[in-house]
Amino acid sequence: MSDLHAFAAGLPKAELHVHHVGSASPRTVAELAGRHAGSSPVPADPDALADYFTFTDFGHFIEVYLSVVDLVRTPEDVWTLTYEVAQDLAAQQVRYAELTLTPYTSIVRGIAAEAYCEAVEDARLRAERDLGVTLRWCFDIPGESGLEAADVTLDTALRLRPDGLVSFGLGGPELGVPRPQFAPHFEQARAAGLHSVPHSGESTDAQSVWDAVEHLGAERVGHGIRSVDDPALLAVLAERGIALEVCPTSNVRTRSVPSLEAHPLPVIAAAGVEFSISSDDPPMFGTTLTDEYVVAAGLLGLDEAGVAELARQAVRQSFLDEPGKASLLAEVDAYASGSTAP
Repeated sequence: MSDLHAFAAGLPKAELHVHHVGSASPRTVAELAGRHAGSSPVPADPDALADYFTFTDFGHFIEVYLSVVDLVRTPEDVWTLTYEVAQDLAAQQVRYAELTLTPYTSIVRGIAAEAYCEAVEDARLRAERDLGVTLRWCFDIPGESGLEAADVTLDTALRLRPDGLVSFGLGGPELGVPRPQFAPHFEQARAAGLHSVPHSGESTDAQSVWDAVEHLGAERVGHGIRSVDDPALLAVLAERGIALEVCPTSNVRTRSVPSLEAHPLPVIAAAGVEFSISSDDPPMFGTTLTDEYVVAAGLLGLDEAGVAELARQAVRQSFLDEPGKASLLAEVDAYASGSTAP
């Protein structure tokens, strides 16, 4: 382990773009596959999952992702997934995480919205008590499921309004899923006090990011890497302080960029656009948040002080309350001032 990796591993961190199902470790996926053996293509052997999680393109990634979603069939499965994700985050010194949940995909599989929210909330409170990690939720529309999914997601968010819910999102494939059609849903979510954090500009183009900003009122953008194709867009993002949630390894593994060396993060940073470093679906992509910090350090030429600043940026861009931000920033500062990894 390099000194920089060791430093990043011990650094108190915030994770702003990580998916609920996509965070399931091989151990968790295998456990769920074993519960539902014979009715899923997902291997019940953790060692076989690395091959299963090798993606040919973004469409194949979505196909595989949904096969894992299909393993979450009961409230018990939801609770297990949520708590074990929290365990994995805590092991990386993540103190605060905004986890993207997609209630619709569980509701259409027969889990009542009330039971779903009860399961994630119970796991959230248990994780905070047992593990010292604070979880908050982004309820995410699976865009490929259209306006029906948007209606159900919005209803679940506003009618049940679990205590951990802070934001409203939009995920899934961008191709064939125009962002403007969801404008009324985001307008209602924002009016109810939820933050807007749609995915855009990952596998398509800069126009998708413009749509997220202009039609969905995006405060942060999931990925947004194709913003680099439009200097005017970069200028608007920088001027308005709209941060991008950048997940470098994910972008390579889904073939959204050809290689890490070709990743546009340096261009984003040079344009003065705010960004955080995140892991997206880490076990599926063979990465961790710690690894992503090291990747970003390589792309941006950062030392330990620069890596600590990545952690501060994520805290500042988070939807954590101000006392929580101050406390976590103080923890980052205290760790960084020690100058050496434990």
